[in-house]
Amino acid sequence: MFIDEAKIRIKAGNGGNGCIAFRREKFVPRGGPSGGDGGRGGDVIMESSERHNTLVHFRFNPEYKAERGRHGEGSNCTGREGVDVLLKVPVGTIVYDDATGEVVHDFSGPDERMIVARGGRGGRGNAQFKTSTNQAPRRAEPGRDGEERILRLELKLLADVGLVGYPNVGKSTLISRISAARPKIADYPFTTLEPNLGVVAVGEVDQQISFVVADIPGLIEGASEGAGLGVQFLKHVERTQMLVHLIDVSDSSGRPDPVEDFRVIMNELESFGAGLELKPMILAASKVDVANPEKLAKLEKFAHRKKFALYPISAVTGEGIKELTWAMAHMVDDLRSGRVPEVTVEEEKAAPKPRATKKKAAAKKTVKKKAAAKRRVKSRAR
Repeated sequence: MFIDEAKIRIKAGNGGNGCIAFRREKFVPRGGPSGGDGGRGGDVIMESSERHNTLVHFRFNPEYKAERGRHGEGSNCTGREGVDVLLKVPVGTIVYDDATGEVVHDFSGPDERMIVARGGRGGRGNAQFKTSTNQAPRRAEPGRDGEERILRLELKLLADVGLVGYPNVGKSTLISRISAARPKIADYPFTTLEPNLGVVAVGEVDQQISFVVADIPGLIEGASEGAGLGVQFLKHVERTQMLVHLIDVSDSSGRPDPVEDFRVIMNELESFGAGLELKPMILAASKVDVANPEKLAKLEKFAHRKKFALYPISAVTGEGIKELTWAMAHMVDDLRSGRVPEVTVEEEKAAPKPRATKKKAAAKKTVKKKAAAKRRVKSRAR
């Protein structure tokens, strides 16, 4: 069961109370105060672990409480400290304070540890209040309360490549061909109901490039506003370095225009508001074994015009899979080294071409010259 959101209540341990006691021994009738301090309460600690991949263990056990500190005792004995509680979370978990919405911590790497609720300090015993004018104090402090808060946990998968596209375009079949992942595959929309991760390795052992691919459920128009499963799973491609956009060029989808499919998904990525549309992208024309030639030609023309790399593939027959996998590996390797600029369709639209700018400037000069000539003719006529 894949659970990527959970809400938990945590309570750090209270500090132990200070003790009021006096030393009473044979031949020492007035030994003075000997009350010890209370022990500190236990902390609630979170640690990221690569052995966990969901938050399911928090969904069914939402409350955690650390042990309180023991009270102080006579003979200046300090109470024992409370035992800490250690909570393991998957790498990629973001912890929010549910009351304020503030990000407590982003566990982006393994073995990161953070105290999310501190235990209360133990109270002081009466031995701590002894002074020259008050040598027999009958006063002690109670222990402080430990922190208590409600936390909201949100898991965002860490992957290098994210597969996006309409439902039933072949994302799950592709990840099953290039990795050891075995997601459910069937001929109906929304077969994938939870993200799947697959590790891909290409090249020789000494020069091997490995990366993680995330297959998320299919997107539809309005996904960024809650249609389908979009909002729930679009967050899982936020941390990917690049995207592979699969577009169905067969007639099985019932959608006539593959370019329109691309634009709809891009609009949803942009509307999600996390900069997903700015990520480097590779286009893959899916199901070319049963492709409609007109659709494939139209998509190739569009990709050439927008300068996108397009790879015709068939996850069923294996056609083009090797070339696409190597292209993904090279782009991931370049991105890790910081060698690939992020170019998007929106940037291409926003950046005017030099020729168009020169033409506009020349047209403006011509209009100004004509207006000046008309003014000169009118002045001579007067």
